[in-house]
Amino acid sequence: LGILSSENFQIIFQDTPGILNPEYLLQERMLDYVFHSVKDSELVLFIIDIKEDPTGSQTLSDERVSRILSSTETKKILLINKIDLSEQSVVEKLINDISAKGIFEKIIPISAAEGFNLPYVTESILEYLPEHPKYFPDDQLSDENERFFVSEIIREKVFERYRDEIPYSTEVIIAEFKERDNSKDYISAEIVVEKDSQKPIILGAKGDAIKRLGQEARAAIEKFLQHEVYLELRVKVREKWRSNPVILKSFGYKKDDE
Repeated sequence: LGILSSENFQIIFQDTPGILNPEYLLQERMLDYVFHSVKDSELVLFIIDIKEDPTGSQTLSDERVSRILSSTETKKILLINKIDLSEQSVVEKLINDISAKGIFEKIIPISAAEGFNLPYVTESILEYLPEHPKYFPDDQLSDENERFFVSEIIREKVFERYRDEIPYSTEVIIAEFKERDNSKDYISAEIVVEKDSQKPIILGAKGDAIKRLGQEARAAIEKFLQHEVYLELRVKVREKWRSNPVILKSFGYKKDDE
């Protein structure tokens, strides 16, 4: 969860994976998570990348998108992102075409990169949320711990470095996280792949690739934690882990009833 707090409000965001056509069990679990998150929320923010889908037809005509959006009476706001990369006439046509469908309470063009219209997004969210005492302290930004964010940082660096080879076949597990008062924190992380052939891709010739990956990840982790760390990366093969329910459950990818 992400938490946005002010003196007079608190908004709790639950980020979900994108809606996709599942090709293996992991993606089925992800789609199931999206479905239940939408049903359990008090407001849905649905995002379209206008650069990727300038007419909206690619997204809104998708059967899975239609099923998820129609499965709940929850109010919905559409955010059209990357308008800074599109012609105004294209943006206006997309807004008019989608408005005619009557799916969303509001349609807001934004540029997340430039911050355009983001304050209005916050105002619009508050219009539809119920009044309730705050769930979290004002200075808390997430319900996740440092281990989670460290694993996400490493995962991001893996994606950036290997995006053309094995971007979606990896998982990052924090095996150890030791805080030390008078020394660098010790972090041991496992990069899990699902084929033996993928391990040398991560390692690179003489370990050069994983060394560079570790340097980039360590710098980002230290910036996030605001202190130095010793980062150890290892590569582990777990055959077809994306389709193994036992492994997926151990990684936290569970069905709602598990």
